[in-house]
Amino acid sequence: MASMRDIKRRKTSIQGTQQITKAMKLVSTV
Repeated sequence: MASMRDIKRRKTSIQGTQQITKAMKLVSTV
């Protein structure tokens, strides 16, 4: 079972990846 710290770290890493993809989409549209 994953600890809360691992879950939070995974959550933040996923959010970071989503932000990067969003930024890439913005750059490609500009």
